[in-house]
Amino acid sequence: MNIIIPMAGMGKRMRPHTLTVPKPLVPIAGKPIVERLVEDIVKVCTEQIDNIGFVIGRNFGEDVEADLKGIAEKSGAQGHIFYQDEALGTAHAIYCAKEILEGNTVVAFADTLFKADFTLDVEKDGIIWVKQVEDPSAFGVVQLDDDKQITAFVEKPKSFVSDLAIIGIYYFKKGEDLRAEIAELIDHKIMDSGEYQLTRVLENLTSKGTKFYPGTVQEWLDCGNKTATVNTNHRYLEYIKDDAGLVDASAQVINSVIIPPVYIGKQARIINSVVGPHVSVGHRTEITDSRVENSIIQKDSEISHAILKDSMIGNQAVFEGKSKTMSVGDFNTITE
Repeated sequence: MNIIIPMAGMGKRMRPHTLTVPKPLVPIAGKPIVERLVEDIVKVCTEQIDNIGFVIGRNFGEDVEADLKGIAEKSGAQGHIFYQDEALGTAHAIYCAKEILEGNTVVAFADTLFKADFTLDVEKDGIIWVKQVEDPSAFGVVQLDDDKQITAFVEKPKSFVSDLAIIGIYYFKKGEDLRAEIAELIDHKIMDSGEYQLTRVLENLTSKGTKFYPGTVQEWLDCGNKTATVNTNHRYLEYIKDDAGLVDASAQVINSVIIPPVYIGKQARIINSVVGPHVSVGHRTEITDSRVENSIIQKDSEISHAILKDSMIGNQAVFEGKSKTMSVGDFNTITE
């Protein structure tokens, strides 16, 4: 089994948090989004993961590339780095990893997480992860026949055709068929709105006999912007609240109250404060004389005399003040 994770986008909706760190490396409950994604996929797969290909921008840097390969190794897989030099669409991003696009393949775009209670059926031609939504007009949706087979893909339908939204995770029994179909688009420059789109590839594969089925997830967790990411952190902490080690043994909690579920990283210090519920605190961050709930505070930051809720604070940031909702990027200093 191979996994391909396109993640070369700039993450503009997550700024300022993506000015210095790629969005898939922003932490959720103490682990990068992309690591949580890999873990979720591994849980529904019964086969060994052999290769994980990360499609990134060349400007991500050697440290990021090493981190990504480390995430693959934790899953027992070999990590590969591929570059997308131009933003030419979803199908083009997948094709950048064509060297491992063969056999059983999962494609997962790195701005979404999920919870599911099914096991991936690798004997099916293809599976597309979907979630029932209230307003399908904002999403790409699938239509099903009486046998629960996908018959059509509709992008942002103006009138109701289905409420099963595609969440951005796909399984292909024959990755080589996907590779050949994308190559056909690129060779003949068949584009939609100036990009090579995966939806057209799926339509072409379906017309040639590939049978796609839905994989319905219990919950679809978006990480597209600050508010959605804080909410995803909240939900993830609920899912893992019974796991051991959410408060690292090296963390210091001094004259403070911790309201679970929370994640507190290595050598963090909580002094004269109330932290929780649904808070993630990064390694070596110090929180003093503060009240923090439903927030993400990343590594090596200092929070003091603050009331924070529904907030996101970056790495090596300093925040002192009374504001209740903040979005503070890396290396910033804010005092009130």
